[in-house]
Amino acid sequence: MRDRADFERYVEQRSDRLLRTAYLLCRNWATAEDLVQTALAKAWTAWRRVGDDPDPYVYRILANTHATWWRRRWRGEQPTASPPEPAVADAADALGSRAAVRQALACLPPRQRAVIVLRYFADLGDPEIAEILGCTPATVRSQASRALARLRVDPAARSAMSLEG
Repeated sequence: MRDRADFERYVEQRSDRLLRTAYLLCRNWATAEDLVQTALAKAWTAWRRVGDDPDPYVYRILANTHATWWRRRWRGEQPTASPPEPAVADAADALGSRAAVRQALACLPPRQRAVIVLRYFADLGDPEIAEILGCTPATVRSQASRALARLRVDPAARSAMSLEG
């Protein structure tokens, strides 16, 4: 049976990886932090029932919560003439290849982006991704194939990826 100490260890070990995965899903650090916090809060409520490997369960919560937020389409922010505070530079943007990958991922629909992020950045296999997204492994492969084809053909994605090299 899992306890609070197990959860704290899990959060300590995985929070950075979960945050990077969440950022790749939503492309905004503040939203990614909220997404991870929400996913971990939901995981905590069921922590005693989670099996030996909590990663698939937490990634599924992460992906499903992101999909729910995306479907809602309300972002909670109102545009203004001038920003209320100065923008903080994203340290990861200092590296051109990271920015290029982010820009290319932004060209993908949310479901395809989720498959690419979970496959190549979270290093999960098709069965695990299928379990997280609630679909079949064949759907995962088809979504990955479509995403990669789009990245090869889409001019915006190609120009983003050409910045990388």
